[in-house]
Amino acid sequence: MSATGDSTRARPRRRRMEIFAFLILTAVVMPALAVATVGSYGLAVWIYQMMTGPPGPPAHY
Repeated sequence: MSATGDSTRARPRRRRMEIFAFLILTAVVMPALAVATVGSYGLAVWIYQMMTGPPGPPAHY
């Protein structure tokens, strides 16, 4: 077998693996990263408001 024969046979497999990697990134990793980012921001705001109180003008008693 020559190197050319091996490379032509590996080309479809490499393309299939690239498509698989793209699908995993777009369907699993990116949504999980988006949810983690929004969740982290929400947790940070919640903790900040627990320490400083809710936003708005001070309450008049």
